[in-house]
Amino acid sequence: MILDGLLPVLITLALALLVIGAVRRINLWRAGQPESVNIVAGLMAMPRRYLVDLHHVVERDKYMSHTHVATGGGFVLSMALIVLVHLFGLDSKLLAWALLAATALMFVGAVFVYKRRQDPPSRLSKGPWMRLPKSLLVFAVTFFIVTLPAAGVLPQDFGGWVLAIILMAGIIYGLGEMVFGMGWGGPMKHAFAGALHLAFHRRAERFGGGRSTGLKPVDLGSEVLGVSKPTDFKWNQLLGFDACVQCGRCEAMCPAFAAGQPLNPKKLIQDMVVGLAGGSDAKYAGSPYPGRDVGNAKGGPDQVITESLVNPETLWSCTTCRACVEECPMMIEHVDAIVDMRRFLTLEKGNTPNKGAETLENLIATDNPSGFDPGSRMNWAADQNLKVMSEVKETDVLFWVSDGAFDMRSQRILRAFVKLLKAANVDFAVLGDEERDCGDVARRLGDDATFQSLAKRNIATLSKYKFNRIVTTDPHAFHVLKNEYKDFGGDYEVFHHTTFINELVKASALKLDLYKGGAVTYHDPCYLGRYNGEYDSPRELLAELGIELAEMERSGFRSRCCGGGGGAPITDIPGERRIADMRMEDAKATGAELVAVGCQQCTAMLEGVVEPRPEVKDIAEIVAESLVEEVH
Repeated sequence: MILDGLLPVLITLALALLVIGAVRRINLWRAGQPESVNIVAGLMAMPRRYLVDLHHVVERDKYMSHTHVATGGGFVLSMALIVLVHLFGLDSKLLAWALLAATALMFVGAVFVYKRRQDPPSRLSKGPWMRLPKSLLVFAVTFFIVTLPAAGVLPQDFGGWVLAIILMAGIIYGLGEMVFGMGWGGPMKHAFAGALHLAFHRRAERFGGGRSTGLKPVDLGSEVLGVSKPTDFKWNQLLGFDACVQCGRCEAMCPAFAAGQPLNPKKLIQDMVVGLAGGSDAKYAGSPYPGRDVGNAKGGPDQVITESLVNPETLWSCTTCRACVEECPMMIEHVDAIVDMRRFLTLEKGNTPNKGAETLENLIATDNPSGFDPGSRMNWAADQNLKVMSEVKETDVLFWVSDGAFDMRSQRILRAFVKLLKAANVDFAVLGDEERDCGDVARRLGDDATFQSLAKRNIATLSKYKFNRIVTTDPHAFHVLKNEYKDFGGDYEVFHHTTFINELVKASALKLDLYKGGAVTYHDPCYLGRYNGEYDSPRELLAELGIELAEMERSGFRSRCCGGGGGAPITDIPGERRIADMRMEDAKATGAELVAVGCQQCTAMLEGVVEPRPEVKDIAEIVAESLVEEVH
């Protein structure tokens, strides 16, 4: 047909511009700090990561999952065949028919994208994304028509100049958006950046069913501590920001955004892209930070982020619950970025808001965040006759008490757990006054120096004794001891108390009566669930008591945060409502009379909700109340 001579030129030009744009984009990413990656291994692993690991997350939205398979798969196949048929001119009816099938598949997917964009959910960004369905449809239709002669369906010379001009316009538009746009910007940018992000992901352990949630340590000898400007991020972090598809799943799950605090994880990632490339957020077409207008944020690769791009209150609103990370179909690490920027504010500027500075000073002076006398750490157990490691030197179970030792409500949880340990004849001991804060609060507030100091001192203490495993009632300590002490030489077998109690019950080490109360729901702590994948043990344990849970709508990996993590109660950034109040509303909706929890921080936050509300108890308390004590 008339376009036969022009088509290869247009395709070549589009591909050349794609390469130029890609090189430009790569240079923007490479302005970040060095990060060692295995390039060959990453590229080889990318197909599986895309088709299996990424799809696993995408599949949670069935509509978009099926749509993406048709649209994305159709486009990739179409583009490969377009190069063979229309660029290299391979005369094969088989290839031509395959191209027709691929563009037809893409067309079907594009129709569903169009339907989605007719009445898009509020979380989806609008703006340039609204033209994506047209671009997809035009690309699919035009290349379908121009391929018909090659397939033998139409004669080679069909159509006239009018049709040729129309098709050429469609091809230029389609190639411009779908190919040129990949390297230069627009809705398809995520396809190029996203593929490389999967190949060079900073947490490759997340693929293949793995888990990687521990924060990366700060090199305290670095010239700048934390992230001051976009180029202080690792280069593959910048790549990850550029991979954002603006689907807004993170926004829909963020407890701070729902509470009206000035944080929207999607907007934050887009602000990082603005900082990466330079410019302003004037063209951002999604939901803003609550209480903040769009169009005022400006930045550049070497400009301090918190001066004009992101308000510090946005960073301090985060509870580090990882709901955004868990939900992201591009596997972007929002929490890492937020904590990196907090580190600069805390370590370099000393700008930790509200009670943040006082808390950090307390940790340095007294080894606990509230400033209590370290010598009073064992007062809660004055009548418990507990074995102390400094005396026994060796034990099976080391009970890590954590800072609940200083809180009267948490002490009831500790005493309940001790009761169960004694009833099961567990050989256990505590560190007593040798135990220090695990460092979780300091680390989430950005003070990695204090965290590292506490971690190293705790590791030195633990190295003096022999034990088989550590058990704690605090999911934050559980996470830090299990996942973050490894970077400093502390590699331990660590159990959350619900997992340990569940083992004891299954081994018939505890004799229990059935629970005789009303309906019960269970709140998944973020640092037990999303951080460590422990969802089953607490539920199995409650089931052993004959409890049939009334699950909240947001439970399991989609559990709503209580609002107590990430130092949020300390920084106390105001919003329209409290996160804990929203979580208690979730619980009330089940009709439950009791909320079972597995975290002393969650207990404190949920019990802080004004009554009337369901009662709140730790699972250790519930089990201890059901314990049948033998009379000797």
